[in-house]
Amino acid sequence: MRIGLLGAGRIGQIHGRNAAAHPKATLVAIADPVPGAAAALAAETGAKVAPLDAIVVDPAIDALLICTPTDTHADLIERGAHAGKAVFCEKPVDLDAARIRACLKVVAAAGIPLMIGFNRRFDPNFAALRRRLEAGEAGTVELVTILSRDPAPPPIEFVARSGGLFRDMMIHDLDMARLLLGEEPVEVHAVGAALIDPAVGRAGDVDTAAVLLKTASGRIAQISNSRRATYGYDQRIEVHGSKGLLAAGNVPETTVSFAGAGGITADRVQHFFLERYAAAYRAELDAFITAVRTGTAPAPTGADGLGAQVLADAATLSAESGRTVRVG
Repeated sequence: MRIGLLGAGRIGQIHGRNAAAHPKATLVAIADPVPGAAAALAAETGAKVAPLDAIVVDPAIDALLICTPTDTHADLIERGAHAGKAVFCEKPVDLDAARIRACLKVVAAAGIPLMIGFNRRFDPNFAALRRRLEAGEAGTVELVTILSRDPAPPPIEFVARSGGLFRDMMIHDLDMARLLLGEEPVEVHAVGAALIDPAVGRAGDVDTAAVLLKTASGRIAQISNSRRATYGYDQRIEVHGSKGLLAAGNVPETTVSFAGAGGITADRVQHFFLERYAAAYRAELDAFITAVRTGTAPAPTGADGLGAQVLADAATLSAESGRTVRVG
């Protein structure tokens, strides 16, 4: 499968290198408005640098990896659809649910494969938890707990254009909650505060937040987010059910520990998403390539992108208004 990469920033470099290394794919071309970024990745992967417009319409390219800024995603998905390309797009499709719905109509009319980049579904630990959950090991799901805490806040310039913590950071956890609950949430209650950096509050965002989700049958998910974790990148999931508890914990830098008179010490957890989700990104791209090559529908779908965005919008509204928001 011949792939064109749109965007050679941090996430584009991850997907570009993985595409170049995949045995069933070739990274053909890279576009980025920063010429040096595209050229450096092209030199590393053997791809060529090309204008974005040329990559989108090139009949020799089978699929697009969209790793550009959020406000370009929906337009580029539609352009890829019109050109008959399979499309992988980093989350979110757009920050506006109505724009996402319009985009998905274009995709459906074109009949092209579309996959949205919720990489945490492909983490080996979380994926194993999901398989065991679906096998019935924990019984009927009652309570899902998701903790996600970054090691440090992003630059304030990013915060100002990110769409807010619920739409930027927590959207990954909202997608996982939908997946693990097995039912769509119908109620969202959120609280948030700027406890780490006052500049985040002045930018209209929060850096510390919690959300409660409830489904029609009464299943509950609780999500905790923070932009600061002094001990590393905190990523944990628990699913409590009628038969017991399934849990996936953090991944340490090494499994080495020391036991002495003063107690037991161990290494910190991995620093950030580049380390923690390296295997997930490889598995995610492999799932996309395999789905396109075999003619099966890739997942997460555009509808999954919309579902998570609707919950993120509801959480934002709930935190701002102080009331529970009904969705569905």
